[in-house]
This record gives sequence, structure tokens and C-alpha cells, in this order.
Amino acid sequence: MTGSWHQLRFHTSAASGKADIPKTKALNNLYLMGLTSNMNKILEDMPLRLPEEIAPNWYRLRIPLPDTPLKELNSYVLKGRERSLIIDTGLNRQECLTAMQQGLQALDIDLRHSDLFITHLHADHIGLVTDLATAQSSVFLSRPDAALIRAWTGFDSMTAYAVFCGFPEEQLQEGLNRHPGFHFRPGELPELTAIPDTATLDYAGYQLHCLPTPGHTPGHLCLYAPEQKILIAGDHILGDITPNIQCWSDERNPLQAYLRSLKACRDLDVELVLPGHRELVRDCGRRIQELETHHAQRLAEILEILDHRTATPFEVAAQMTWDFAANSWDAFPMAQKWFATGEANAHLRYLEEQGDIERSLRNNRLAFTRPL
Repeated sequence: MTGSWHQLRFHTSAASGKADIPKTKALNNLYLMGLTSNMNKILEDMPLRLPEEIAPNWYRLRIPLPDTPLKELNSYVLKGRERSLIIDTGLNRQECLTAMQQGLQALDIDLRHSDLFITHLHADHIGLVTDLATAQSSVFLSRPDAALIRAWTGFDSMTAYAVFCGFPEEQLQEGLNRHPGFHFRPGELPELTAIPDTATLDYAGYQLHCLPTPGHTPGHLCLYAPEQKILIAGDHILGDITPNIQCWSDERNPLQAYLRSLKACRDLDVELVLPGHRELVRDCGRRIQELETHHAQRLAEILEILDHRTATPFEVAAQMTWDFAANSWDAFPMAQKWFATGEANAHLRYLEEQGDIERSLRNNRLAFTRPL
């Protein structure tokens, strides 16, 4: 790979393989993916979903996310003559790996000549990096998210803050164990390339401009192809569901960051949004407006919940309306209570910094109320 950090542009070039690989395409792919006879049986039994062509040499792979409301991850592959780019991967579980292998095999993608771009650090996007990256691969991730991964020491600080937010301590471990980000997180990661916010990637004849969109994570990064008017949105803009904006710290205001990032995307000339989940979005401006309206309604709902009462973030989440198939808050799975409490707290932090609510301590737990 040539180019310089000063130019903030990455050009791809061929990388030579080191192993004596069989020459036929089918055998070559099987060799590179390390498929055993047992894995071949899994591939045969699993329904084949062919890659969907988005544009010339640009494809979508649907990676299943079993037992999650998200259902699937959209992985995007840009197939170049010299090097290819794989964007987001799926969870670190066999169903995801098998689907990814099927898709890459159908496209005749050689992993020795492929790089990976990860929109953000969540496990459903980075989970398979360990299985896909080769010694010749670059793995691109934003600087903020790469720094968080390098500094990661475990969930202790998040769980302690969750208890501070009123999450029942006796239920917390169950929720954590059922959290897909905990259960299906990646193995030992290869070296990460922390990419500058203003970098441009060149693959398969496309120029992809990095677009920082903090909110869903501190370092969430989209890619924008201005000539094709295509935005690879990760979890920043989703079609029929709203990105989960969580807060587990007093040091950040993720909803404020997210709304600012939406505003930055509103000015782009976009005809097609490639989201991280569900269906493609063909009216970017309208969807951004819908997402902004959704969060405005959420903020208003929380203000109404806090009218003449004091409540912890966990208690606020229990009173909010959720698009989830459960008869009551008590019937929510623990993992979904985790997501809901984190999202409630993100809105509470936003309202606090706006001066609309005030915090206090109630039985050593964080609580909020509207000022008189």
C-alpha cells in the first residue's frame, strides 16, 4: 500500500502471498479460509444467500445475527483487481463466519489481498476480524475507537456505572452474560490501523472519504463516495430501526454528538445509504429528519416522566415506550434492559446539559428531576 499520512489518502497495491497456495480458485479460497471437512458440511447445510451487487464490483453480504433483534449485519465488499475491501464483519460466532465465508467464496475474494474497514468497535461489526485478517491485511478503524480498544480492561467500569444508574445489581451479571457484545466479542485482535478522520480510501475504482460520525460510539466512522453519491453509514443511519445511543459515563454526551453528526450528513449529496443493518435507505434527508424527530419525541417523553418526580435512569427506562415484543418492563430480557437503560441515560445526559433537568443522589444512586 502506497501513499502517505500527509496526503491522508490510501492507495491499494498488490501484496505478494508467502505460502505455496493451490492455483485453482475454489481450492485457493478453501485453503485461505482454513475450511475443514466439517466446515464444508456446515457450508453445504446452510442456506446460500448470494452477494447482492450495489454497483460495479461493490457487493452486500447479509450476515445473520441469530437471537438478536437486529437479525442481520450488512457487510459490504469492494472487489478490486489488486486489493479488495471488506467493510464490517459480524459477530464472533460460527453462523456469522460461515455466511461470510460463503459470500467471499462466491465473489472469489482472496483474503491475502484484502483489507478490512470497521465502522465502529461493536462486536457485531468487528467480531470476525481475527478470522478474516491475514498477515498482509490492514484493518482500519477510527482513532477514538481504536484507542478505546487498546485501553480496554473489561466491563467493570460500565457495570459499576450501571449500578449507579439504578440497574439492579443482582440482575446485572445475567444481563451482561446475555449481551451479544460480551458473549460474541472478537478474539485477540490483529494490529489495527488507526485511520485519520480526513483520510480517503481507494478500492475497486472508488474513492471513499472518511466521515467522522460520533454518537453510536465515540469514534463511529462512515465512508462517503461522492461520485456515486453513496454513504456507507454503519450504525449511524438505519432504515426501519433507530441506532441505539447509550451513555455509561458522566464524561460524554453521546446524544449531543449523534445529533451533530446527523446534521453533518444532512448537507451531503446522497442518493443511497448503505446501513449496517436491515434494508438500504434511498432518501437520506428524509430519514435524518425522522431520526431527529424520534429523539425530540424521546426527550419530551422523558421530561413528562420526570414531571413532579425523581427517578433513576433505570426507572426512567422502565417508563419509556419501546418497540419490543414484551408485555411489560419485567418481561424484557436482561440484555434489552441494558440497552434501554443506556439509551435512557443518554437522553438524560443531554437534557441535563441543556439545563432542563437536575441530578441528585438517592440512596447512593444517580437520579434526575425537573427543576421547579
